[in-house]
Amino acid sequence: MMVRAVITIFCGVGLYVSLFMLRKSGRAARGELRGPSVVKTPRAHLFGVPNSLLGAIYYPVMGIGVWLAHGTPLEVALFAVALGAALTSVLLAYSLLFVTRRPCPYCWTSHVVNWALLGLCGWLFVPDVLSRGL
Repeated sequence: MMVRAVITIFCGVGLYVSLFMLRKSGRAARGELRGPSVVKTPRAHLFGVPNSLLGAIYYPVMGIGVWLAHGTPLEVALFAVALGAALTSVLLAYSLLFVTRRPCPYCWTSHVVNWALLGLCGWLFVPDVLSRGL
């Protein structure tokens, strides 16, 4: 129960960051954002939409899903999505450090949240999935 609560808190932090960056992305799209910003780079739209929009969907789904996941299919799905988010964060973190070379505390917060969610979901779900012989 405690791990699920911690996951929910992390999801709340991730949702806040995503909504902040989504607003910033919208301002950039309307030409209201002056100067350079990570939301103006191609990596801000890895999957054809703003990454922050995907986060604004992902974090609430994960935050609610962990409370509903008491069966293998949903546990596997949540873990797989957490893995995908964490791997995407690895790519984006690399980009921040070596390509964009721009400070972005909101970006780093979301990356840390994604890596923490993967670890917490692994701790919560993997032993159950393995013990069921999946």
